[in-house]
Amino acid sequence: MVHAIRVHKTGGPEVLTWETVDVPAPAAGEIRIRHTAIGLNFIDTYFRTGLYPAPNGLPFIPGNEGAGEVVAVGEGVSGLREGDRVAYAGPIGSYSEERVIAADRVVKVPEGIDDKSAAAMMLKGMTAQYLLRQTYKVGPETTLLFHAAAGGVGLIAGQWAAHLGATVIGTVGSEEKAELARANGYAHVINYRTENFVERVKEITGGKGCDVVYDSVGKDTYPGSLDCLKPLGLWASFGQSSGPIQDFNLGLLAQKGSLFATRPTLFTYIATHEKLEQTASDLFSVVRSGAVNIAINQEYGLSDAARSHEELEGRKTTGASVLVP
Repeated sequence: MVHAIRVHKTGGPEVLTWETVDVPAPAAGEIRIRHTAIGLNFIDTYFRTGLYPAPNGLPFIPGNEGAGEVVAVGEGVSGLREGDRVAYAGPIGSYSEERVIAADRVVKVPEGIDDKSAAAMMLKGMTAQYLLRQTYKVGPETTLLFHAAAGGVGLIAGQWAAHLGATVIGTVGSEEKAELARANGYAHVINYRTENFVERVKEITGGKGCDVVYDSVGKDTYPGSLDCLKPLGLWASFGQSSGPIQDFNLGLLAQKGSLFATRPTLFTYIATHEKLEQTASDLFSVVRSGAVNIAINQEYGLSDAARSHEELEGRKTTGASVLVP
């Protein structure tokens, strides 16, 4: 028996309960991991509230990201053995001291990257990778806007986009977060509480607008994000921290300059083990090179998951957070 956080009914942070659970031996194609660190992500709150339904219904163990040590290997698994350090992003179930997971859903953690950094970077870092390198291929000619620039994905994306030579604009909700964004690749930072981000983007770009807007905020930044784009620009809506967008009007894309819109998710981009390996390898490479630093700004005990959710939803966190079993 091990300890885990379980959800028996959807709701606020108080529904996260600390319990003992039984973890089975790994079946064919599976491994058992002892977690050393677990990543905290906004998507965890979507499952907790029921905005996203848990794949196997209630009760469930939340969490989409973790790192640790392989403690058992199921039949037919090659390339992994007991003692290997591994990390993953998905499937759900990481808020546990140990878990069983399909072997093709994990990657080995290379030397030079510690377990907490691995746990903090897998979902957020691979999200930054697919956004900047696949959804829209960012380069020196790119001008982009990234909402929630001081968040976990935002701080990684700002450094990475600046490393790629882009002009990087970010929005934040406080001057403290603005300073953090500036220190992490953002050449221009807009405080949306005191400034109109659409007007400021037009000023910064000389009226031209951005090539791409990365938007994980949702309701509060729509349709303003569309007004920040140049004709034929791309709006990548990859989250909804302020609430889901209601009544999306496809006609606005035509009215505002024949815009493109996409609602990507990491799990499509890493659907095969080959794609997972490629995406993670690119991330590990840019981190090991020193171009991107993974900032773990909050640490919580796993049993204190409810407080971590309160602070995350209350916009009190910056960068990445980890839960430690």
